[in-house]
Amino acid sequence: MAADFVVRDMRVEGLQRISEGTVFNYLPINIGDTIDDVRVGEAIRALYSQNLFDDIEMRRDGDTLVIVVSERPSIESFEIEGNKDIKTEDLMESLRGVGLARGRTFDRSVLENVQMFLREQYYDRGKYGVNIETNIQERPNNTVQVRIEVEEGERARIRQVNIVGNETFSDEEIREDFELDTANWLSWIRQDDRYAKEALEGDLETLRSYYMDRGYADFKIESTQVAISPNKEDIFVTVNIDEGEVYTISDIKLVGDMVIEEAFLRGFVLAQPGSVFNQNLLTQSAELMMFRLGEEGYSNAEIEPFPELDHENKEAEVTFFINPQNRVYVRNINFDGINQVDDEVLRREMRQMEGAYLSNRLVDRSKILLQRLPYVERVEVENEPVPGSPDLVDVNFDVEYRMPGQFSGGIGY
Repeated sequence: MAADFVVRDMRVEGLQRISEGTVFNYLPINIGDTIDDVRVGEAIRALYSQNLFDDIEMRRDGDTLVIVVSERPSIESFEIEGNKDIKTEDLMESLRGVGLARGRTFDRSVLENVQMFLREQYYDRGKYGVNIETNIQERPNNTVQVRIEVEEGERARIRQVNIVGNETFSDEEIREDFELDTANWLSWIRQDDRYAKEALEGDLETLRSYYMDRGYADFKIESTQVAISPNKEDIFVTVNIDEGEVYTISDIKLVGDMVIEEAFLRGFVLAQPGSVFNQNLLTQSAELMMFRLGEEGYSNAEIEPFPELDHENKEAEVTFFINPQNRVYVRNINFDGINQVDDEVLRREMRQMEGAYLSNRLVDRSKILLQRLPYVERVEVENEPVPGSPDLVDVNFDVEYRMPGQFSGGIGY
């Protein structure tokens, strides 16, 4: 723009689907403003940042500012073909988050990100040979049809799993409960020789638990390497570990808000001072204490065991941090899925009452009594938090009706 001028009027050219009001809303220039090349540059950047236009130009026509735009097309249809390992609905939902959905403005620069995203999804499932092609077809009224074609290929198979650093336990002992395994005669049934990132992460947690449950409180997984063959069909996994030393428990403390007497809660602690450190026993102890608190209405209680290690004496002092949070009360008890029985008949079986604090023991007892009714086939129960009220829940029983004369049975072998 050759010289500064005062804007007396504005108009937009090139619009097809977007209204002038939308452009003016994002335009940082108003009638009466004096503009120069700097203000024009700022205005163009502001409009580009909305991802609505492929091209923007500003011209002067007397005292009128003319904004000439080229709209990005909208997506008329969006399809994915060839995917089998991942459901189409799941892919559509994920791609909607990166801007690909019917009716959205189409940005060609997004396609590369979409291809990268899809590859990562398949890489996590061990399909390194996946091929993804995008096809864009222009349609009338500045719209496009987007089609993504996926060739998944075969999932890479595990050829070797190496545990490096284990001295106390053999590879066979450690890997007994692993989900992933090298090929064997049962692999065609179990599918355990096919690599998946989630399965590997689960196996690493299994490995950590194996040692932590046997006293190795300072066990560490130092590194994990996953190598793939040039043909992208074979996977080699190497896990480097530091076993550490066996620890004994020197002391067990309970700290926090004791809404139940500490001496009573200690009865649920399965590990004792002098015993070998066992993470599983500590976790079970926390769960038992949380269940007991849940009987008293503290259904959101949090209890975490934290070990403090004395590396010199190979001892662990364990502290359970207890946070009962607010007591939770029942607002309503609802019955869904059954219309043939009067609501009052079902309520007679309730041991959990409305207006009382939520007790997991009473809810479970109520569920059992409902299941014993001759016309009830199945019962599921769910506690639904009341929005805006952290200390209130609705208890919803989903009851499946059994037709009169219907019976069920089972045979065991």
